Amino acid sequence: MNKTERHLAITLELQRSNTLRAEDLASRFETSVRTIYRDMQALSEAGVPIIGAPGQGYSLMEGYFLPPVSFTAEEAVALLMGADFIEQRLDHTYAHEAKSAQRKIEAILPESVRNESTRIRETMRLLHGSDPLTGETVKTYLKQIRSAILEKHKIRFMYRKKMPGPDGNRSNLREVSPYGLSLLHEHWVLIAHCDMRQDIRHFRLSRMTELHVLEDRFLLPDGFDLSKYRPSDDRNVRVLIRANPEIADKIIEGVNFYIEAIEDHVDGVNFHFRVRHTEELLHHLLGWGGDVQVIEPESLRMRIQEAAKNILKHY
Repeated sequence: MNKTERHLAITLELQRSNTLRAEDLASRFETSVRTIYRDMQALSEAGVPIIGAPGQGYSLMEGYFLPPVSFTAEEAVALLMGADFIEQRLDHTYAHEAKSAQRKIEAILPESVRNESTRIRETMRLLHGSDPLTGETVKTYLKQIRSAILEKHKIRFMYRKKMPGPDGNRSNLREVSPYGLSLLHEHWVLIAHCDMRQDIRHFRLSRMTELHVLEDRFLLPDGFDLSKYRPSDDRNVRVLIRANPEIADKIIEGVNFYIEAIEDHVDGVNFHFRVRHTEELLHHLLGWGGDVQVIEPESLRMRIQEAAKNILKHY
């Protein structure tokens, strides 16, 4: 943090708090008390109405606000909860910046609005579930990939596919040009041009290992706009199951991405799915047990039978 940034941050901290000691400010901004004294002198000379009380600390003259921005309680809640979201789901650099942004927003709020926004936020909570085995790794990779995207550097990593390839291997080495990142169903996904496939592919960060940012550079294709990008839908396999109505909500919550249609049937509820591979639904179907019946395709029915027989061998 340079001197100008520190002066602004000090002003905002004083605006947010009634009184702060030089020692408190020195600790917060990781500098010396002597430097804080010089900062206060510079701010006073610049016209910021700082009041110094011996033995108590520094404060701003009542009624002084910087910057002149006005938020309603609802607007403040939206911004503060947005910062909460960033803090939870992005890497540590942005988590720190999100916390800093929260403090700045709170600093410019009139006390009545700040109290009301606090009261509203206390009635809502953001929860973020992450895999304890990959959570920190994903945040580390997220930071590296963000930097590679901004600097236009290619990256290399080992990628574990969801389905094994023709050789039966699930992992292979990928070298890609990273175009952007998307948070999809609680998972960070990289949109990148894959050298192996010679096309745009999607890679879940939690399935990456051995990530390296390369010296090689890339050019973003003319006209590519991440906000407008829509992947082609290659879910061409159709699956029909019939379910006990009592677990219909559970199915909708668990695999809503694959559902194409739902219809009532005399013997239950019919669910029509579109998937890339039937195995994408296999573990869900096994988890629902006798409450669901696969109607089609026949190959999936046979796969369920085979899995059931293998399970039965253990009991």
